Amino acid sequence: MTLSKIAATAMAAGAALGLAACSLPGTGPSGKLPTLDGQPPLVVAHRGASGLLPEETLEAYARAIELGADMIEMDLVSTKDGVLITRHDPNLAISTDVAKRPEFAARKKTIQVDGETQTGWFSNDFTLAEIKRLGAISTDAERPQQFNGQYKVPTFQEVIDLAKAKSRETGRTIGIYPETKNPTYFRDLGMPMEDKLIAMLEAAGWNSRTAPVLVQSFEPGSLKYMKSKGLKTRLIQLIDGDGIDMKTGAMTYAVPVDRPYEWTKAGDKRNFDVMVTPAGLAEIKTYADGIGPWKRYIVSIKGTVGADGKPVDVNRDGKVNDADATSTAPTSLVADAHKAGLFVHPFTFRNESRRLAADYKGDAANEYLAYYRLGVDGVFTDFTDTALAARRSWLKETGR
Repeated sequence: MTLSKIAATAMAAGAALGLAACSLPGTGPSGKLPTLDGQPPLVVAHRGASGLLPEETLEAYARAIELGADMIEMDLVSTKDGVLITRHDPNLAISTDVAKRPEFAARKKTIQVDGETQTGWFSNDFTLAEIKRLGAISTDAERPQQFNGQYKVPTFQEVIDLAKAKSRETGRTIGIYPETKNPTYFRDLGMPMEDKLIAMLEAAGWNSRTAPVLVQSFEPGSLKYMKSKGLKTRLIQLIDGDGIDMKTGAMTYAVPVDRPYEWTKAGDKRNFDVMVTPAGLAEIKTYADGIGPWKRYIVSIKGTVGADGKPVDVNRDGKVNDADATSTAPTSLVADAHKAGLFVHPFTFRNESRRLAADYKGDAANEYLAYYRLGVDGVFTDFTDTALAARRSWLKETGR
């Protein structure tokens, strides 16, 4: 099954969410959806069902599949003995209970990761057997904590095997969406991951354009290398940013998410924003098939500025965050990317009220609807069920 068909297969499950619908020109029964291929947007389970369970574990991936995700997304880092595992960060202190393991206390250190000073325990200092002794933990204090330490860190191979097994079990194709994480960091350690990734996809029978696989990276060099070495799956250039200036709605940049680290090493001072220009998109099209931009490149937010010149805590909860801001007019990025022949999968959609602009009225479904209506080809989400319910609602309003 091709990736363009995956979403249509999963779309059939579940009841429609009761949201107000409005007609959209050109998207009725006789019209084409505003996605690049005219198919429903993919729902990509970002690190699995990470809003419910400790991220990037087999349990989180299985839960996301159970909820109906079209694809499961994972970040790849390397162990000391060269095994690819699924962790968002090389620093194991962020997502495991390693800090509570006295036998590993001596391995705590302070190093530079992509130009950022970090203190913790790092995957490249642990064998797979040692990492299997750790328990995964939730990375967000607002999310369930009762599962901390219960689930192990999986290998990439274990996730491949899970996706294949669940595809057989459910009768629908479960895609995988791996990312080469911090590829320059690992390459500098003499532990490059790209060749291993290619070999594993080849062994799985998934090294083809029609395989249920999308490979992503923030570093163009990693994608270009894999393409040159015979990786045939579709490739996605990720595009990051640090934050939003609440006074202006403009993107801000800071290490380590200001630019691909390979650019920093090469002395290239450009930031990620050059990638969203027509010229930048044209360059990406030479080596990739789509972009995965931070969603604020598509719809930004802007806060209220007080007499003191500072953003106002509008909802008076003691914090200034997205909930105190409103959405700005959409940019032309989706249309520009589609014109360049690139699909668009923005990240990351979440349910917590602090992450939703005030105009969404505390309902995450309203944010999804805004992006679906703009024609995004997929979304990275921590809450698969919410994304799917909103997609059903949007398809209903388009006459599907």
